[in-house]
Amino acid sequence: MKFSKLSALACATLMMTVSCNTHKNPLLQTWDTPYGIPPFEQVADEHYLPAFEEAMKQHRAEIDAIVNNPEAPTFENTLVALDRAGALLNNISAVLGSATNVRSSAALMQIEAELSPKMSAHSSEISLNDGLFERIRQVYDRRAEFNLNDDQNRLLELTYNRFVRSGALLDEANKARLKEINAELAANELAFEQNVLKETAAYTLKVTDAQDLAGLGAGVCADAAARAKADGAEGAWYFGLDNPSVMPFLQTADNRALRQQIFDAYISRANNGNADDNKAVIERLVELRLEKARLLGYDNYAAYAIDDRMAKTPEAVYNLLNQIWTPALKSAKAELKDLEKVARKAGMKEELTGADWRYYFEKAKQSKFDLSDDQLQPYFQYDAVREGIFYVSNQLYGITFQPLNNVPLPHPDAFAYECLDADGSVLGLLFMDMFARPAEKRGGAWCTGYRDQSYDEAGNRVIPLVAIVGNFTRPTGDTPALLTPDEVETFFHEFGHALQALFQDVPYQALGSVTRDFVELPSQIMEHWAFEPQVLRQYAKHYQTGEVIPTELIEKLDKSGKYGQGFATTELVGAALLDMDYHVLTEMPENLDVNAFEARVMGERGLISQIPPRYRSTYFRHTFGGGYTAGYYSYIWAEVLDCDAYQAFVETGDIFNKELATSFRKNILERVGAEDPMTLYLRFRGAEPGIDALLKNRGLN
Repeated sequence: MKFSKLSALACATLMMTVSCNTHKNPLLQTWDTPYGIPPFEQVADEHYLPAFEEAMKQHRAEIDAIVNNPEAPTFENTLVALDRAGALLNNISAVLGSATNVRSSAALMQIEAELSPKMSAHSSEISLNDGLFERIRQVYDRRAEFNLNDDQNRLLELTYNRFVRSGALLDEANKARLKEINAELAANELAFEQNVLKETAAYTLKVTDAQDLAGLGAGVCADAAARAKADGAEGAWYFGLDNPSVMPFLQTADNRALRQQIFDAYISRANNGNADDNKAVIERLVELRLEKARLLGYDNYAAYAIDDRMAKTPEAVYNLLNQIWTPALKSAKAELKDLEKVARKAGMKEELTGADWRYYFEKAKQSKFDLSDDQLQPYFQYDAVREGIFYVSNQLYGITFQPLNNVPLPHPDAFAYECLDADGSVLGLLFMDMFARPAEKRGGAWCTGYRDQSYDEAGNRVIPLVAIVGNFTRPTGDTPALLTPDEVETFFHEFGHALQALFQDVPYQALGSVTRDFVELPSQIMEHWAFEPQVLRQYAKHYQTGEVIPTELIEKLDKSGKYGQGFATTELVGAALLDMDYHVLTEMPENLDVNAFEARVMGERGLISQIPPRYRSTYFRHTFGGGYTAGYYSYIWAEVLDCDAYQAFVETGDIFNKELATSFRKNILERVGAEDPMTLYLRFRGAEPGIDALLKNRGLN
């Protein structure tokens, strides 16, 4: 749509009016809501830009007050003041971040794009502020004089190192270049994310002949019919590229041609030579990251990114990944032989492709263990699984969750809960928004929040506002949402992240920042309880009859749990290796061919053609959207920790051992960013973890 000059002038006038009348902007008012929850329903798109401008203005004033303080730099007037600065900006950033992830629109994407360079410049302005760093450095150099306690020393060390890693020691010319790099990185990471979202939403497999639904479960078909009806195509069935739709189709649809069609679309997202293609974006991101690393004194971006993480070096990461890759690939090749036998028996003559793996894996699992997701899903009704998670949390930590009604919600699909500690005090609030909305919600599952735990100036604990978000299959008609085992595991995983955020108890906000390769420990350890027999008997009840899951099914689930780990581990480690390979480059290839690069590095390692990495380059949001850049290995790195940590419970003979759970809470969950990760882990476990528990858990030993 084109706007006339008059329309543009009217819009500009409106923006000025909104900006001037900040008292009418809900983002800039005191949030007079229960627990200070953001007033989500009151916020309109036009509120964001003026709110961000005002918040950045206030943040700059707070920084200026620190820099221009006539008193000599101290821990309180410099480090504590900096830690408290930017509260308004953090608050409204969380609101916008939530909106763009759970109810994205063209207008919100445009707002993000307009804000990206401004926020990047604002961040660089602070991290490269000479006066601010000089005060921090003076406190750092004189730290022995201030008689700091452990938490204060940790805050000082983290802050000083963060500024150095952000370029504080560079000369003015290199600082200027770093600002440019940071702005362009932010813009390209945002473009990458938006392209994936648009490509995922744009594709629909439209089925009009009921015969093409052969093999698909009733719930999957009902969901597809509801999608078609919502689009005005009642009587048809629509399948999308979001996991609740595409994965059941790949697992159970008998029509191989349609499976191949949707699989090709799935692995080709943002790789179609159109306006939303990400290959050029990736090339530029790799180039910019390498230049940034070199500016800061590192050989490659991975060395820079991992330097302050638990792994410390790229070599340590490759050492772990390679130890797992060899047995995983061997197991995957053995699984392929199983699938080929099943396929040949069914009359399949062609070579199996990636579109066949999940389908024939389900057949092989059914043949080996007489078990399928269709048998299990009736026992995994969403509400019951949620209550099972609450049960596990209560048994371990004594906490309870109570529904919280009549409060602002980030989306009408969301629910809010109070988390109460064993003594009845409020630990924090938890929001859940767990069902798919392909047109507006980004894919996958994640834990986020609207306010981190902190302490106010009077020493009172400010409770965190935490949220977990998923993309589970929605209820249809009279049938409630029935989860697959993978979705159950995902639910437990994200809840583990939420528990860490709810339990967090650190005196300074910066101490809540967790290294990327330690942050998955709290989430992944929760997965271990999901399918324990005594836990299943609490929550796995048939949604129609109320029957507790039969012992026979529990035994089959246990026996089948390690089957398929060759595939699962190979695609996970394959993605981690791909991420690392891009970021250990020390020279930028001329005209980087993303597809050729990916094919080469996977081919050299012997990855079989039927298994692509879990995320191919053009939709690998973890690394190219930021967040897990040179860090996707963190999942498998943390799995070494979580398998070893869970083994501690097993060794006591009580998976709900209260003494051990209390130790895990006090030493890990509450303090996860406040000390060196290995120091925390050693305090809990008494020894460094080894890889054996992971290999055993995945059946790769």
